[in-house]
Amino acid sequence: MEKFKQLGLSQEILNALSYAGFKEPSEIQEKTIPLALAGKDIIGGSATGSGKTLVFACPIIENLIPNKNAQALILTPTRELAEQVADSIRKFARNKKLKVLAIYGGVNIESQIRKIPYTDVIVGTPGRILDHLRRRTLNFNQIKFLVLDEVDRMFDMGFYRDVEMILRQCPEKRQTMLFSATISPDIDYLARKYTKNAARVSVNSYVDHSKLKQIYYDVEPHMKFSLLVHLLNKEKDTLVMIFCSTRRNVDIVANNLEKAGINSKAIHGGLSQNKRLRTLDEFHNKELNVLVCTDVAARGLDIKGVKSIYNYDLPGEAKDYIHRIGRTARAGNEGKAINILSSRDYENFGNITNDKCLNIVREELPVFETIRLEIEPNRRFGNRNNFRREGNRSNQRRNGNRENNRREGNTPRGMNRNYGQNRGRANRGRNYNHGNFGRGGR
Repeated sequence: MEKFKQLGLSQEILNALSYAGFKEPSEIQEKTIPLALAGKDIIGGSATGSGKTLVFACPIIENLIPNKNAQALILTPTRELAEQVADSIRKFARNKKLKVLAIYGGVNIESQIRKIPYTDVIVGTPGRILDHLRRRTLNFNQIKFLVLDEVDRMFDMGFYRDVEMILRQCPEKRQTMLFSATISPDIDYLARKYTKNAARVSVNSYVDHSKLKQIYYDVEPHMKFSLLVHLLNKEKDTLVMIFCSTRRNVDIVANNLEKAGINSKAIHGGLSQNKRLRTLDEFHNKELNVLVCTDVAARGLDIKGVKSIYNYDLPGEAKDYIHRIGRTARAGNEGKAINILSSRDYENFGNITNDKCLNIVREELPVFETIRLEIEPNRRFGNRNNFRREGNRSNQRRNGNRENNRREGNTPRGMNRNYGQNRGRANRGRNYNHGNFGRGGR
């Protein structure tokens, strides 16, 4: 703990860190904790998993005296991250009597209202925080610390105006800390407007790319799930995360994996908060080894020991891809990122491989058994609207192949491939690493 001691931390926090198993500070902690303890405003460029929670927790724990008033506010983009940050601060503050409360939507607001008057540290999502401000069940007159965590993710989710409204309710005399994986013009504007002489700290990604193997398979759309099952059957007793682009796809994949005998569960924003937290706990405790998720799990969540990341659907931008694969190859451990491409993923894959820092190598397809993917009717919208929402209705009308649409969805217009069933017009031998594929690769 000597390196932590040199950062200026009190013995109380050092004891809590030792109890929690911390051994030495990460790069962001080493660079930023002394600045935070000195009362400086901070703009931190730091990826998920770098250890920044401890950075903003330290000055809060060291300086706050419990007085049954909200003295610190931490804004997070998601409910899961709010819970995680609140739990971490409680652990770091185990030798003090600070009351920490996570506030987010999807749960009973009355319970939160009853606890707020006895709370020192509020960790919450912008929407529910605004609900409380409008109800006047929460006020920020005594806020001394304001933290915005994963700001880029909050803005991606459309919370810019909500965040500004909350900031205007906080006293001008405070310490402000803002953390984001990327600093966009909007974030830079917000930082200049609401911080004072802020210290800017930037650190490298926590992912060790020398220990991260990135590969992709190119497969027919209707064989995507079959390949996934084949690969997962080789991942026995390891923690695996599978990313899909929509909640519906998450549910479909998770349900079919269960039918295939693979211990998996879904997590996305459409599930109740209790169910999401219960699923995360099972994954943390290794009672569950395959987590199928939307990007709600790509950012902020501290999930240790993930061996492999599967992109069943590829994200549209390289930064989202990087956040996903950042769940593995952490803290010196090896990991894999496996991308399962079909024709509808070509455009997104091109956006990703334009980032020359990413080295994604093509892998030859193994021999695997065909498994039928069952798509259950959406109870609320019905099958017809599901095709419309997933972009498959035009494919269904154009190809007349109802069976393929029911299973995986057909190849989008202009993305024909030479597998002997799409008229042989496309060149299967595209060089994906140079972005020559899809429409531009003919």
